[in-house]
Parts: sequence; C-alpha cells; structure tokens
Amino acid sequence: MSVDVFALPLTRLSLAEAPGGVLDVLLNRPEKRNALDSAAVEDLVALFDAVPRAGVRAVVLRAAGDHFCAGLDLVEHHKADRSPAAFMHLCLRWHEAFNKMEYGGVPVIAALKGAVVGGGLELASAAHIRVADATTYFALPEGQRGLFTGGGATIRVTQMIGKPRTVDMMLTGRVYRGQEALPLGFCQYLTDGSSDTLAHELAAKVAQNLPLSNFAITSGVSHVQNMSALDASYAEAVLAGVVNTQPDARERLAAFADKTAARVRPDQG
Repeated sequence: MSVDVFALPLTRLSLAEAPGGVLDVLLNRPEKRNALDSAAVEDLVALFDAVPRAGVRAVVLRAAGDHFCAGLDLVEHHKADRSPAAFMHLCLRWHEAFNKMEYGGVPVIAALKGAVVGGGLELASAAHIRVADATTYFALPEGQRGLFTGGGATIRVTQMIGKPRTVDMMLTGRVYRGQEALPLGFCQYLTDGSSDTLAHELAAKVAQNLPLSNFAITSGVSHVQNMSALDASYAEAVLAGVVNTQPDARERLAAFADKTAARVRPDQG
C-alpha cells in the first residue's frame, strides 16, 4: 500500500517533489544550524519509515541555511537534564531513524555544507552517497564537551574512516574538510559549486535504476557487511538470484545484447 509522505505531520523537515520520483527532504532549523532535537529525530523516524512504501525512487537530504547539521541540540539536552535511561532511549530513536535510512532500500543522497558535526556526521554517514561543497567541514567534538557519541559514530563513521581516525577526532576535536576529507571517505563527491545541485543530479541518475536493484544495493551491501564471510556469500547469491532474473530487467539486458545500450566509458563520472 502506498503511503503519502506529504501527509506526515513533520515539524523539522520540509518535503518537496523532484522529477523522476525523487523526494527532496530539507532539514529546516537554520537558526539552530539544523541541530537535531527530539522532534527532529521523530520526524526522521516517521519519514524514513514511510519512504520505502511511498513509491519514492531516491531521496535528496539537504539543509536550509549555511550548515547541514551541527549535531545533537545541546541546549535542549542541557535543559532536559535527562536521566541515563531517558538519554539511552533517545539514542535508540536516533539509531531507529538512521537504520531506516541505511536499510530502507531507497537511495539517500546527502548534500553537505558547512557544519557536519557530531550527530550531523552520524546522520550523514547513514546516507548512501554524500556530496560535500567547499564550505563543508567534519568533526566529532564530543570529547571536549564531556560527551560520547550516541547516534552511530562508533559504527558507521568508523566504517567510513577507520577506528584510529574516529578515536583521534573524538579525543582531540580534529576537523577535516575539502581535499583532505574526500579520500578518507567522509564524502564520495566534492564540488566547487552547490552540493544541492550535484546531489539532485546524482539522485536523478540513481532514480533511473530499477527499484529492486537499488533496494538490493542500498540495503543488501549493508546487511552483508554485518555477516560472516560464509553467510555473506549465501546472502549475495540469493540477492543476485532474485534481482538478476527480475522481469523488468529483460529490456535492459536485451539492449545490452543488441549493442544499443550505453557502454561504460573511462570518462564517465
């Protein structure tokens, strides 16, 4: 059953349709550098729970203002004076939101700019493709603030950049940006122009893939990484058996066979 994402009662996110089945999702708290309060986390849970059932072919996650996301709303956290149990359950909601992003089967392309800090980096790491611009900087300043990451930095960010680098960032507050950040895995693309524009271009390209192929790529790779080599081999074979025989692929395979399909070229992006 199709779900209307535009009917969701969201307060921290703004949605818009883009061509080709792409959903434009805007983090919309620019006055707070798009820091994630509890309401924003609940918006993310609700949205990415609905996206796989809404006929969406790709998502662009971007931000209002000059910054992608400055992480946990520390003002709310300070005022709430939460108990250990209450904060643990808040962290579990962060994980719920980010797991729905990563494992939902719909490609998520994050357009990064300005601060991608703390929980903002954890949010970005749950996207499948990350596009940074010249203003983007990455940091995990939890150590200097008497905190510890609770939204997946020890999992996804560490998978992206490695344990030593994650530990160093948390201990020292080290900041990465630009050409230093790109080869380390913080992002897959770095543009001199608008990250929003490039993210939409990539989303339009990705949305042309068959949805079942995108589902297998975006969710299957993550699941396989959590398995033993033996179980991963089995899971990959099962996915290939289902995806590579899908009826919707017959026309694309025929085009390749009769040499009318575009060939892979070394000058492609």
